[in-house]
Amino acid sequence: MELRRVVVTGLGALTPIGNNVADYWNALLAGKSGGAPITYFDTENFKTKFACEVKGFDLAAFFDRKEGKKLDLFSKYALVAADEAVKDCGIDLENFNADRIGVIWGSGIGGIETFQEEVRNYANGNGTPRFNPFFIPKMIADIASGNISMRYGFRGPNFSTVSACASSTNALIDAFNYIRLNKADMFVSGGSEAAINETGIGGFNALQALSTRNDSPETASRPFDKERDGFVMGEGAGALILEELEHAKARGAKIYAEVVGGGMSADAHHLTAPHPEGLGAINVMRNALDDTFGLIKPEDIDYVNVHGTSTPLGDIAEVTAIKTVFGDQAYKMNISSTKSMTGHLLGAAGAIESIASILAVQNDIVPPTINHSTDDENIDPALKLTFNKAEKRTVNAALSNTFGFGGHNASVIFRKYEE
Repeated sequence: MELRRVVVTGLGALTPIGNNVADYWNALLAGKSGGAPITYFDTENFKTKFACEVKGFDLAAFFDRKEGKKLDLFSKYALVAADEAVKDCGIDLENFNADRIGVIWGSGIGGIETFQEEVRNYANGNGTPRFNPFFIPKMIADIASGNISMRYGFRGPNFSTVSACASSTNALIDAFNYIRLNKADMFVSGGSEAAINETGIGGFNALQALSTRNDSPETASRPFDKERDGFVMGEGAGALILEELEHAKARGAKIYAEVVGGGMSADAHHLTAPHPEGLGAINVMRNALDDTFGLIKPEDIDYVNVHGTSTPLGDIAEVTAIKTVFGDQAYKMNISSTKSMTGHLLGAAGAIESIASILAVQNDIVPPTINHSTDDENIDPALKLTFNKAEKRTVNAALSNTFGFGGHNASVIFRKYEE
């Protein structure tokens, strides 16, 4: 069968550096850091005392009190981002085929705040099993996609992807495939995460995965820098409207970019560490390129938005894999890690980084990797890692990488839309 073309017609974002897509994009280009001391709980006894929190967004203005009590924070973030994307895509909600519009949403952890609070309440209640009746519906990772579908009445395929930090990229790839295989016309897809709490910070501290640069939170996320010491926790959500091309054209939708390929792979190596030779990363990028069926070759990629978490092993493994996959093109394209600004949104990372990649394609400008001061002798200095300042260049095609604990890898490719 002939595969249908898929385009992006709407975007929504709630991030540590901007509460909508325009503010997020402008902050990326300005090199703004979202790192700051944690305000959600007392960090006195924690190794890491900072994170990239969402700032200045009034959730109470978006959700009434009754609705808000039924939703974990990760679901609230999902609904906020989805609302912006649905409005941005311009679909007539009074006149659409609800059976052909679906929701595929990713979250690595789901309702960890709800789980923490319910267990705490149980422990403080002398073992009396008095749990909130919304405990389970608030906590489960699939509930965000369910909430989005119920809000808009979308009755197409509906599920969630859970693959740690690759979750929302997996969601986008699944939505892309369902549309091109004619199983739906349109999807709300993306991811959300809200894990900045005692359990999230304490758990990642126990893994020694987080930066402990408490004296300078705004510079702690420093991918590729010799002095990097771990990632910085972020939170928020990103939503994309993926739509079949002819469906979008028929309703006069604006088109941001075309989705042309998606790849997945596994490291099959370690719970948390990347494969030392970058085999999973090599395979996932090659799989994404192969999935374009010749539309995009390695020499056509102008920008790679890397996973780039600011961990000692991960950054090296990823750039090594890029050199293997792209050869000479690795030195001609731009590479950057927007996690240097947003921190690591875990399961939502792929969604907001796909938005950054799409806007780079649309606007011909590459957001920077900030906080670089000292070169790492293990990272090839000839690579264009876009340190500290955005760079204008033609971006015809961009690839976005996400890699998750458990060895889950996902990459997606966007290109400029042409008739």
